[in-house]
Amino acid sequence: MNGKLRLPVIAATCGLVAASLLSASGFGYRGGMWELSSAFAMIKWAAYLGVVTVALSCVGIAMTRPVMRAVATFIVPLCLGAAAAMIPFRWKQLAGTVPPIHDITTDTHDPPTFVAVLPLRADAKNSAVYGGDSVAVLQRAGYPDLAPLTLPLAPGQAFVKARTVAESMGWAMVATDSASGRIEATATTRWFGFKDDVVIRVRPSSGGSVVDMRSVSRLGGSDVGTNASRIRAYMARLMSVEGGR
Repeated sequence: MNGKLRLPVIAATCGLVAASLLSASGFGYRGGMWELSSAFAMIKWAAYLGVVTVALSCVGIAMTRPVMRAVATFIVPLCLGAAAAMIPFRWKQLAGTVPPIHDITTDTHDPPTFVAVLPLRADAKNSAVYGGDSVAVLQRAGYPDLAPLTLPLAPGQAFVKARTVAESMGWAMVATDSASGRIEATATTRWFGFKDDVVIRVRPSSGGSVVDMRSVSRLGGSDVGTNASRIRAYMARLMSVEGGR
C-alpha cells in the first residue's frame, strides 16, 4: 500500500479515535467507568488528535484534489477531526470569558437558601452556603444582566406559575413549599452528568410578586457559565408565560 492509499486510512483512524475519545469522556464519567481527571485527559488527547486529523486531511486533499473521488475520502476525517478539536477549544475559550464561580443568583445581597436539597448535597465538594461579597463582585462583573423578575400577580398565583415553569425545565423536582414560596430542584448537565441544585423564591412586592433564583454546582470551581445560562433560560420562559418585567 503506497503513501497516498495509506493516508486516507490513517486520517480516518485518527478521526474516529479522536471523536470516540471525546464522546466517551463524558459518557464514561457519568457511568462511573473513570474519574473526572481521566475524562479531562481524554478530552485533551481528543483535541490533540483532532488537530492531527485535520492536518492529515488537508494534506490529503491537497495531494488528491484533481481527483474528486479521492478528495471525498478525506471529508469525513476532516469533519471528525475538526469537531474533536473545536469542541474542547470552545469550552476552554468560554471558560476564559466567564468568572471562575459556580454559585449564581439573581439576588447577590439576599440569595435564596436551600432547605430540602441539603441532604442531597451531603457529599458535594461545593458548599451550599453563599460565598458572600467575593462571589457577588465576580458575578456582577461577569453576568450584569441577571436580576429578579417582577410578576404582576399575587404571590400564590406567581408561585403556581413559577412551579409550572420549573417542572417544564426537565429538572428533578425536590420540593415545593407554597407557604414559604420556595421551589427546589436538581438539574443534570448533558455531557458529564454534573448535578447542579436550583432554588426559586417567590415573595410579595409592591408590583405583585418578585421571583428570585439561585443555581449552584455540587462540583467544580467554575461552572463555565452553565448556572447563569440556566437562570436566564428559566426566567425567559417564566416571562413568556406571564408578562414580567
